[in-house]
Amino acid sequence: MAAARKLTRPAGRTAAGRFLAEGPQAVREALRRALTRAPGSVLDLFGTVTALGRHGDLGDMARDAGVRVTPVTDEAAAGLSETVTPQGIVAVCARLDVALAEVLSGVGAAPPRLVAVLAEIRDPGNAGTVLRTAGAIGAGAVVFAGDSVDPYNGKCVRASAGSLFHLPIVSGVPVAAAVASLRGAGLQILAADADGETDLEDLSAAGALARPTAWVFGNEARGLPESVAMSADSRVAIALPGQAESLNLAAAAAICLYASARTT
Repeated sequence: MAAARKLTRPAGRTAAGRFLAEGPQAVREALRRALTRAPGSVLDLFGTVTALGRHGDLGDMARDAGVRVTPVTDEAAAGLSETVTPQGIVAVCARLDVALAEVLSGVGAAPPRLVAVLAEIRDPGNAGTVLRTAGAIGAGAVVFAGDSVDPYNGKCVRASAGSLFHLPIVSGVPVAAAVASLRGAGLQILAADADGETDLEDLSAAGALARPTAWVFGNEARGLPESVAMSADSRVAIALPGQAESLNLAAAAAICLYASARTT
C-alpha cells in the first residue's frame, strides 16, 4: 500500500513506471487489456469490501490475469484516490508510453491517419476527455507535447473513461519536435485556433480532412504557441452561430476530431 500511495504524485509515478487507475470503468478496461493484449500490465488490485462485492467481475478478471486482489478499508482506498469522490477500487498499472517514432512507423499496426496533439494542455479533465473522444472515434494516437499535464494523473485517467488503455500514448516530446515528426511522416498539421483563417466546414467540404491529419490543440488559457500556429498547414476555426465567445477545449477537440474521423 505504501508503494501504491506514492503513485498519487507525479514523481512517484515517474520513478516507479506505474500509475493508478481508479473506478470500475477504468479498472475494467485496464484488466481487459491485461487479459487480451498486455499480460502483466496490471500489477495489483485494491478495493473496499463494498466495491469488490458490487463489482465482483473485476475480482474475477484480476485473478484470471494473475493480479493480486487486496481488500482494503475505506480510508486506505481514499488514500489511493486523486479525486474528491473515491470509488473504492484501484488498480496499479504499468505506464503505457509509446515512442512517437514507433507510432509513426506503424510497428504492430498501420501508421496512424488521425492524431491528437495536446500542446501545453494543463487541465486533466480536458486531457482525459480528449483521450476519451480520440478513443471513441478511432484516432491513432494522442501526443502529450511540451509541458502538458501528466496523462497518468488520476483525474485524467478517470476522465478518459478507459480510452487511455486502448490508444498509443506519447508524452514528453517538445511541441515543435512532435509537429515536425508528424509532418515528416506525411500528416498535415491543422491547428485548432478560434482566430484561424480557415473554417472547419469549408475545410471539410473541400475534402481536405480526408488526408492523414494531426490536430494540434493549445493551452486552455494561452492557446497555441505562435510558432506552432503559424507553422501549421491551416489554422482552423469552428464557426459559432450562438452567443458564446468560444468553446471549451475538450468540446472543440471533439468537433475537430469527429469531423476528420467521419471522412476516413
